[in-house]
Amino acid sequence: MHAALLRTLAPAKVNLCLHIVGRRADLYHELDSLVAFASLGDVLTLDAGRPLGLSVSGPTAAVSGASQDNLVLRAARALQALVPDLRTGHFELDKSLPVAAGLGGGSSDAAAALRLLATANAIEPDDPRLLEAAKRTGADVPVCLDGAARIMRGIGDDLDPPLGLAGWPAVLVNPRAPVETAAVFKRLGLAAGEVHDPRRLTGAASDLGSIDRLRALRNDLQAPALQIAPVILEVLEALETLPGARLARMSGSGATCFALFDSAAAAEEAAQRLRLDQPGWWVEPTWLGDADCAVISLEADTEAAAAMT
Repeated sequence: MHAALLRTLAPAKVNLCLHIVGRRADLYHELDSLVAFASLGDVLTLDAGRPLGLSVSGPTAAVSGASQDNLVLRAARALQALVPDLRTGHFELDKSLPVAAGLGGGSSDAAAALRLLATANAIEPDDPRLLEAAKRTGADVPVCLDGAARIMRGIGDDLDPPLGLAGWPAVLVNPRAPVETAAVFKRLGLAAGEVHDPRRLTGAASDLGSIDRLRALRNDLQAPALQIAPVILEVLEALETLPGARLARMSGSGATCFALFDSAAAAEEAAQRLRLDQPGWWVEPTWLGDADCAVISLEADTEAAAAMT
């Protein structure tokens, strides 16, 4: 029987806000973050008829690091340890998201690998072994498993239920300045056991889905990231002056920033304008909310197309 060739989107993860609660005694930072996913991202394909491996291509492949260290393989091995007879395969990663950009690209790639392996092995999406493998792979991987907008807490592994946000048209911008997360947290300067802001992020979709409500929230990593990469301020100022921009903020630990708009047409027009002004920046119009993380069988698509001819 021909092995399945499966593909899925690994959408960009955007922190609409990121509140640092404090730093734990084990030196990990506690956070509350409202996370949404973009309609764009990397693309991951699994050929289940080949040995476990990874090939990386695409615009940002050269700066994504060694393939053997990639979170895609780490996720596959984590699930393999929990499912001893797991059918794996060779992954092809088309890398288009900026690296070290505050978009959770590596974590989303890892979550995409788990979705592909679950499909190839008839593992249900709510199987607890998938979540456990995600936790073993990295702190942001669990929230990326289903691409649903929600609040994540703790070190990223404590997830509130999906919010069902309507979402917003948006523009994502990265000045092609990689920013390492560890360096940003170091600049934040919290000591072990120190409390930064104990107030917890709460709200239903009807509340958190309001741009006015989002304006009252913040990204506590924005100020320390600006110290490392001052160009982020230039990006934010450029976004704030775009016609129709309702809110501009940095995502994650930077340097990617986003602006929200009332219409897809306004976001597209703003992106085109910014590309002309800043041809060296990565600028993409998108939609922020819940992402379509469906796994597609490429053979099924081929057979369907052949049947229609």
